[in-house]
Amino acid sequence: MSQKVVVEEEAVINLKSQIASLENRVKELEAENAKLSARLSNCRCNETEEKLDGRESGEVNPGGHETAKKKARDKISGYDTSTMNHHRRRFVALKIMYFGQRFYGFSSEGQMDPTVESEIFKALERTRLLIGDKKEIQYSRCGRTDKGVSAVGQVIALFLRSKLKDIDANNKNSGEIVSEEHEHNEGEIDYVRVLNRVLPNDIRIVGWCPVPNDFSARFNCLSREYKYFFWIDKLNLFAMESAGKKFIGEHDFRNFCKMDAVNVHNYRRHITSFEISPCKMRFEDNQLCAIKLKGSAFLWHQVRCMVAVLFMIGQGLESPNVIDVLLDIDRTPRKPQYPMASEIPLVLHSCEFEGLKFTCSTDAEQALRTHLENECQLYQLQAAIFHEALLSCLPLSNDAEINSDESSRNGWNGTDKKRASHVPLMSRPTEPSYEERRSKLENTKSRAR
Repeated sequence: MSQKVVVEEEAVINLKSQIASLENRVKELEAENAKLSARLSNCRCNETEEKLDGRESGEVNPGGHETAKKKARDKISGYDTSTMNHHRRRFVALKIMYFGQRFYGFSSEGQMDPTVESEIFKALERTRLLIGDKKEIQYSRCGRTDKGVSAVGQVIALFLRSKLKDIDANNKNSGEIVSEEHEHNEGEIDYVRVLNRVLPNDIRIVGWCPVPNDFSARFNCLSREYKYFFWIDKLNLFAMESAGKKFIGEHDFRNFCKMDAVNVHNYRRHITSFEISPCKMRFEDNQLCAIKLKGSAFLWHQVRCMVAVLFMIGQGLESPNVIDVLLDIDRTPRKPQYPMASEIPLVLHSCEFEGLKFTCSTDAEQALRTHLENECQLYQLQAAIFHEALLSCLPLSNDAEINSDESSRNGWNGTDKKRASHVPLMSRPTEPSYEERRSKLENTKSRAR
C-alpha cells in the first residue's frame, strides 16, 4: 500500500473522530440549553402570572413583602382551578374572533390539537380567570366551526373570576339579559384586555357582556350568519343568486350537509336571508365577492355543501332548478356524491342574541384595532411578495399571450373542459339515505346484544 493512501486513510479516520466528538458536544449543549430554557420559561411564566394577578385583583399592598412572597410560593405549586372556589365570580358572555387556518376546529372534544377552544382555556387558566371545571363554570358555545373555518362573531358563556362584591345579586336579578348601560361594572376585571395579552395572534376577544345564570350561548342564540368569500372569475352571479334564493324558508337540508344519523334526526332548518355582494378588494381584473347566509341554525358542513352546488350553477354545469330537486326529499331521498367547497373562505360572521350588548374598555379596543391593522398590513405584504414572484419568476411568453388572445376572441375558457367532463348531480352515485343509515345502526345494536 502506498504511503499516499495510508496518509489519506489516517486523515479520514481523524475527520470521523472529530465529527463524532463534535456531535457528542452538540448533544450535550442541546441538553443544557433545554434545561436552561425550561428554567427561564418557568421564571417568566411566574412573573407574568404575578403581574396579571396583581394588576387585576384590585389588592393593593404597598410594602407587603410577605404577601408577595406567599404569592410567589403559591405560583410554584401550579394553578389549580378547583381550589379557587372562594373567589367571587360572575356569569359572562365573550365574543371571539379567530382565524382558523391552523386549528382543527373550534371544539376541543376531538382528538386533534390545537383547537381554538383549547387555546382559550389555556389563556383563561394562565390569567387565573377560570374557577372550577367546565361543568362548574356552566360553559356553553354558540357554534362548533370545523377545521380551517374562521369567525369574527363566535360567542361563549361561562363563569369567570370577578372583583365586584355584589355580583351574585346582579347575575340572579332576573331572567333578562342586562346590557352595559344598566349594569355598573366600574372596577371590574378588563376581561378583553387581560385575555388578549396572552392569547395567540390568531385569536382575539372582541367584547364581553354580563348575562343571567340560565343563559346558554347555544340555545339562546336567535340566528347565525355566515359569509363565504370567493373570486368572481367567470361565474354567472345572476344564476347563483336566483338559485340561492330557493334556500330561503324552512327546508329539509339533508342533501346539503354531512349526515350524522347517530345524533341528528331532524334535518329541517330555516334560512332567513341569502345574498351575494361585492367586496372592496380586487386582484387585477378579478373581483372578490361574498355569499351571506343567515339562519336559525345550520347542519354539519351545510354552508360548504350549499356553496359547492352554487359554484356548479355559476359555472354553467348545473341548472338553478337542481336546488329544487335536492330540497325535495321525496324525489331525492339520497344525497348525490359531490365535494364540498373549501373551508378557508368560510367565516362565522355573527350570532344574534336578544338584548345582548358586547363592550370593551377604550384601551382594549385601541389595542385590538392596532393588532388587526398590523395583521392586515402583514398579510398584504405577503400578498405583494407572491404577486412579485408571479410577475418576475413566471413571465408570460409571447406565444402564451397570442394563444390567450385567440382563446378570448373565440369565447373559449376552462369551463368548456369542465362541462365536457362534468357528471350531472342527479346522475351521480348516491350516499345512503337517513332511513338506511338508521336501519344499519339498529341492526348493529341488535347484533351487539
